[in-house]
Amino acid sequence: MNRIYGLQPATMESSSRRRSCKSLPNSSPARTASDGNTGIMDEKVLFLVFRSINWDPQVICLVACLSRRLRAVARRVLFRELCAARAPLMVAALTASGAKPLGRLGGGWYALAKLLFFCCGCAAATRFFSPVETPAKGHFVGVSRFSKTSGRSFLPRRCWGDLLFVSDPCEHPEAPGGCGGEDLGAYRGVFRGFMRSRTRACLLRKRAELEARVRCPYCGARVWSMTAAGLVPRSAARRLGAHQGSLEYFVCVNGHLHGYCRLAHLSSSDSDHYDANDSDDDDSDEDDKEGDEGNVPC
Repeated sequence: MNRIYGLQPATMESSSRRRSCKSLPNSSPARTASDGNTGIMDEKVLFLVFRSINWDPQVICLVACLSRRLRAVARRVLFRELCAARAPLMVAALTASGAKPLGRLGGGWYALAKLLFFCCGCAAATRFFSPVETPAKGHFVGVSRFSKTSGRSFLPRRCWGDLLFVSDPCEHPEAPGGCGGEDLGAYRGVFRGFMRSRTRACLLRKRAELEARVRCPYCGARVWSMTAAGLVPRSAARRLGAHQGSLEYFVCVNGHLHGYCRLAHLSSSDSDHYDANDSDDDDSDEDDKEGDEGNVPC
């Protein structure tokens, strides 16, 4: 029986002991510790630990910085479970029939997790948008609200068949002495099945060029400017509460959207006047009762 486990009586010669160890390489403690599946490195252990703290995104990011192995586990398992636990309806819609299967989301689960919980801010001017003098830095957000009803407002009428989730704008107060007391709004979103979407087909049909200086802040891929392509409907400004022409947004080749706008401080009378003049918009709010996927708490 001792031979089965590579154990030899003390009376055996050392040469026999060496032969026994060589014949059972998997029984070596050093080999077991190096395979990355013991202790805290065990994926099941990590799953249970992070489930107990409700998949805190900041803690997952900290753990992913500790080593390459933990980063690999986080990208392969933890970020996927984070998205599924914190935004179940949104994830179900993004991975439904016709979209990429679970585990093969465009840009990866890490990119979606970052998009859910991180505002990219606005650090540099673009072709159609000049940021405030003091750039808005990226930051974790406490609560994000994503809605496919809002997403429809960002699509021209001929692309309404696409499913797009867009967040409410994250407000960044402008530096003193700015333009008219307006705030900078940064927003983000994601398409379902972007490779087969009508929006991508429109961009290709228009032969829209990919931006040379702008990259997706969530997956690093190249992006199209929807403003440059002429695919920004008037309903987008209304949904954001921004002045017409004071917004720009981009869509990357993986289907992630990010953009900026200037948010005006409206009085109650201004708001009533603004809504009354939007009756001829491309978008209607008859489906506002459906499509809101709720809050994604950080």
